[in-house]
Amino acid sequence: MGLLNTFDMLEELLAQNQFELLPPNEEKKEIRLVYLMNDAVESFLVFKEAKMTGFYEEGYEGSVDATLKRDKDRYILAVLCGDSMVTIFFQRLEFEYMLYDYGEIGHFWVRGYEYLRQLEYKIAILQDKWKYLGDTYCTEREQWLVKLAGFPPLSYGCYPSAPRKYIVPKEHLWVPDEEGIKVLEEIAAEAEDMSLVHSLKTYRKYASECVSNPVLARVMAKWIAVKLHRKSHAKTIDILMRKFRHAGAVYPKRKYDEASMEKYKLIMDAARKRKMELKREGRETVILREEPFITARDSIEFHVYLMIWREGRLNRMVDIETFALPGDDSVAHQVEQR
Repeated sequence: MGLLNTFDMLEELLAQNQFELLPPNEEKKEIRLVYLMNDAVESFLVFKEAKMTGFYEEGYEGSVDATLKRDKDRYILAVLCGDSMVTIFFQRLEFEYMLYDYGEIGHFWVRGYEYLRQLEYKIAILQDKWKYLGDTYCTEREQWLVKLAGFPPLSYGCYPSAPRKYIVPKEHLWVPDEEGIKVLEEIAAEAEDMSLVHSLKTYRKYASECVSNPVLARVMAKWIAVKLHRKSHAKTIDILMRKFRHAGAVYPKRKYDEASMEKYKLIMDAARKRKMELKREGRETVILREEPFITARDSIEFHVYLMIWREGRLNRMVDIETFALPGDDSVAHQVEQR
């Protein structure tokens, strides 16, 4: 995908029944329409020299019927959302975006092998970024990692990062892409994990048969998925996690107002202090954070998590400790035994 055409982007959104407006900026005569919002990207289509008439129902979910026409030196977009009609008059349509560091983002919505669920989540948001914005907005490393979207053992079928009621079903979920298998194969080779390399070669050998045999496709994916949480393949997963951290680190972190940043620093400092305590005990940890959007605040509050490695007899698991501000300047520290 090359340079983006804003009117094509608008058509794509409307075809998907997506129409979420932010409050108009009367001073700048701008109206923002949410394009893609996730932990990696905040992006908008911006109606310039714009004004709006009618009634916009915030939070509307349902079918959208829209018409766009040109009238002399301006455009007119009329959108019917259920029983509400809103009309936007504008002269230009521009694209506005900010790319953020997602490598240290974590959401702990589902228990069990959370470190693999974090990988599933990062693969999913990276795929959306690439799908909606294209190669121009992704580094070469990201264009390589996004191929894992075609690797079913790290999909929501095996390690969903969110409750299933929030997941949009994917067609051909269990059918692997040979390029996706090859990415993990290369990482396993880097880890000198030859046992997993051999298993992945077998998986790739049967990839074409999985297209016409859904039972085989599911069984093969689950077979590899079980291997990914074994202690014997921990180095491969560690390298993959590190590659996602490095992929996100080329982008800036979100910055909030001064008061918020001071509160967030208290939480981070408490988590780092606890990390050092655990390090002295010989425990390995990873710090992840959960943060709200900048431009369009969502319901997410700022939290910091310590993901603490715990070794079972065969499997590798984690405990989670959570750090947050309950409303005052004291940091709440919650320990969860998983």
